[in-house]
Amino acid sequence: MSAIKTIEDRYKKKAVVDLKSGDTVKVHQKIREGGKERIQIFEGLVIRTGRRASLTSTFTVRRVASGVGVEKTYLIHSPNILKIEIVKRSKVRRNYLTYMRELTGKSARLAGVDFDKEAVNAIADEEAEAEEAKIHEEALAKHDELAAEETKEKAKEEAKAAEALAKHAEKSEAQKIEEQPVEKADEKN
Repeated sequence: MSAIKTIEDRYKKKAVVDLKSGDTVKVHQKIREGGKERIQIFEGLVIRTGRRASLTSTFTVRRVASGVGVEKTYLIHSPNILKIEIVKRSKVRRNYLTYMRELTGKSARLAGVDFDKEAVNAIADEEAEAEEAKIHEEALAKHDELAAEETKEKAKEEAKAAEALAKHAEKSEAQKIEEQPVEKADEKN
């Protein structure tokens, strides 16, 4: 085995979904914006696959969003790709479906093929699942933290409102006490 092959094998994912041109897929991609991480799902048609056995194996996904064709090319073994889920498999006779770019409407449809969706998508990649779970837990923790802060702020506001009501009640009672002797004195005269 060559040195390059051993280095590539170290960075390859253990298990990868068997992608083919013509598949409709959902790609779960980890996106980092500033200090936050989130998972973005991009769903579309695989129009191209390349270098299947290599560490640099890629696939291109095309989708029409708001009347504009959007294509993204992904590395299968990238650590930012958490999961690839095959939604639909179509009958095609080419590897490069670049002709789909010119087609619109009914002519852009591909004939579906029956396949075992659960068997194809059942890939046990513990690292990716753990990463996805970690991002989800961080989002929940952040949400819980914000909810706790909001609860504390509401409690402080309610305490201030209760104090203000108590002071107002004390003032009104003091005013009533002051008014009573005046009224009694008026009754005696």
